[in-house]
Amino acid sequence: MLNISHLTITTLKGRVLLKDFSFTLNKGDKIALIGEEGNGKSTLLKILAGEDLRDYVSVEGEICSRDVIAYLPQHIRKEEEELDVLRFIAGKDNNTGKLYRLLNEIGIDRSILDSRKMKDLSGGERVKASLARVLYEEPDILLLDEPSNDIDLQTMIWLEDFISSASQGILFVSHDETLLRNCAEGILHLEQLKRKQEARITYSGEGYDAYFKQRLHWIDRNNRIARKQHSQFQKQLERYRQVFQKVEHRQRTISRGDPHGGQLLKKKMHSLKAQGRKLEEKEKELTGKYEPEEAIAIRFEEVRMPPSKVILDLHLDELKVNDLLLSENIDLYMEGKDRICIIGENGTGKTTLLKKIYEELKDRDDITVGYLPQDYREVLDYLNTPINILSDGCGDKTKARNMLGSLKFTSEEMSHPIEELSEGQKCKVLLAQLILRRCDVLLLDEPSRNLSPLSNPELRRILQEFKGAVLSVSHDRLFIDEVSTKIYELRRDGLKLVDE
Repeated sequence: MLNISHLTITTLKGRVLLKDFSFTLNKGDKIALIGEEGNGKSTLLKILAGEDLRDYVSVEGEICSRDVIAYLPQHIRKEEEELDVLRFIAGKDNNTGKLYRLLNEIGIDRSILDSRKMKDLSGGERVKASLARVLYEEPDILLLDEPSNDIDLQTMIWLEDFISSASQGILFVSHDETLLRNCAEGILHLEQLKRKQEARITYSGEGYDAYFKQRLHWIDRNNRIARKQHSQFQKQLERYRQVFQKVEHRQRTISRGDPHGGQLLKKKMHSLKAQGRKLEEKEKELTGKYEPEEAIAIRFEEVRMPPSKVILDLHLDELKVNDLLLSENIDLYMEGKDRICIIGENGTGKTTLLKKIYEELKDRDDITVGYLPQDYREVLDYLNTPINILSDGCGDKTKARNMLGSLKFTSEEMSHPIEELSEGQKCKVLLAQLILRRCDVLLLDEPSRNLSPLSNPELRRILQEFKGAVLSVSHDRLFIDEVSTKIYELRRDGLKLVDE
């Protein structure tokens, strides 16, 4: 059992991430923690895991548990990249039987232990090794920060089965809506309202779909009430203006021979001005339209891409990383109308292949290629700011600022160094860059992996409306179903078209 009592988390810059939050995670509970990028999900998990974040936030309240708590972070530490995989998972423990059973459960080949370091693993293999490390501790409470990132579909199915059947209490963050639907028995939703000036956390004891439906109903009801209040206020304001204009007209036209009438009109006008001030105050208190954080109001501008235009006609005899052969005899043909997704097991070379394709296409004069890599450092200057990066790209600071505002960036966040932003915010900066550059071909490596489950439907929407060509790598089942029209699996013997 994990007890949280009156927990308040405030950044050193004064922003409240969580206010007076109390909650109990019991044995067997499966609770999903959702919310937009930068709202404090990872920070909350780290604090619950006992990490010292005093250089970043102040914490008030109590966290109590006698159970063994294990924490899976989004990323391993820099110094851990140099560890052998065996040492990373098991530490100094020599229980090979326990280790092999665990690797078999997760679906990790034992060869991963053969003199390989963590830095040599693919993104998905790192997540699997990190899961193995967490489970090796035999914990009572699991805190999982994006365990579904980068893992292949086979491991995703294993992860769903594990979370659903685990005896431990599990609090997890995930962008994957299918995993949330299949596993979450309750939802904790962290929000930042009023331009991130007010923190709110909502708990629902129902599953993800029920909460999503309930939330849409609440938003619709709130906005209907707001529209009714505004309509009633406008009618009241119009009646006030008519009376005010009538009294004002009578004041201008009243005869000087009627001082008593003039005095009465003066008192009436004084009373009306007082009433006007009250109406001004009332207008400030009116409930405004509720615009959810996830409502990202962006879209790609119209591009002219002939459907039959040849974008790519690729043949690779071998796909290698250093001297490691990943695949061979790869053929891929792509036209302007195509929306292709590449799937495959972790470590097969999907990211490596997408990079090679980008290198081949990026200098073409007849197309504008946009690339969203798995590692954002490949294309983003982490010491620069979002507003500078976007305005340098489009030559218009106002347009860049409006774009970031549409993505729910505050003025302060627009001027933060990229390295201080959440992974989801970095992804949104890259999406904005692709839009402002008017790209007509998109190469996307796991584009949904760092966005919240509430924002991902918006991402799928804007890509469905995009008129150019899309080549993506993804394990997100909803993304694959809704955005892609052709699916290829990368295997050792090449790319194979998946029958639908």
